[in-house]
Amino acid sequence: MVTTIMEGLTMPDSDRSQQVDALLNGLPEVLPPPRVCTKLRLAAGLTQQDVADAVGVKRVAVTRWELGQTSPRRPHRENYLRLLKGLAERFPEAAKADEGMPTPASEGGSG
Repeated sequence: MVTTIMEGLTMPDSDRSQQVDALLNGLPEVLPPPRVCTKLRLAAGLTQQDVADAVGVKRVAVTRWELGQTSPRRPHRENYLRLLKGLAERFPEAAKADEGMPTPASEGGSG
């Protein structure tokens, strides 16, 4: 029989809470659906080039993100999320997902 170090030990709830928080903090934040990202950008009157310049990528990267073809990676992901959060605060109506509207991934087509 193999015994682990943790067997028989009880962990206080506060320690468990800290472990859960550590796991959650290590998870990447979820981006809004691509359609919402586009709506937020348009509501602010920004071009894809404006976003690309601010985030530090080429315009084609923003195009791909908004089409759902790719997702931003670090460190651009954090900057893009920060921008989207700020836009969502200023334009709450644009931050809402369109119910019943297909996402780019579900629309199909060639790509």
